[in-house]
Amino acid sequence: MDIQISNRQKRHKISLKRIRQAARILLDALKRPDAELSILLVDDREIAGMNLAFLNRHGPTNVIAFPMREGAYGDLSPNLLGDVVICVDTAERESRLIGRTIEERLTELLVHGVLHLCGYDHENGGRPARRMAAKSRRLVQRIEDSRKLEARSSKPKQAKALPALPELRKRRSTRS
Repeated sequence: MDIQISNRQKRHKISLKRIRQAARILLDALKRPDAELSILLVDDREIAGMNLAFLNRHGPTNVIAFPMREGAYGDLSPNLLGDVVICVDTAERESRLIGRTIEERLTELLVHGVLHLCGYDHENGGRPARRMAAKSRRLVQRIEDSRKLEARSSKPKQAKALPALPELRKRRSTRS
């Protein structure tokens, strides 16, 4: 599994380790442990330029996926999934609107982008859109569950408090 991450935005502090961890969980869950994935974190200005150049749409968007397994040369490198470009500025605004943390929103957008790389689509609505939305919810939940489990297992276990010495003496004297 090869996951490349480039953080080109400077406004928001992002844990690249957490993004990489989410991507690993995601690719394993999709049964693509040998996949190659590129993740690019950008600002509004940069994604607006990509949105116009590649999709002929004006303004920033939250995520754009560039699949490498499509087209005439899509079978040259079967493990190369493609690139997911996530706009951190837009993700931050959306996270505030929907009451989530920026990390949660970035995870949702990463899942969304990778599903596009794997052939899922929602653009025309209907059954494919419902299928993608359901798959996305399950994958986001899997990543969140894994993070919760990691957080619990990384906390030091509290030692059981021993009774104070006078309490121990009292207990011994009542046994006699």
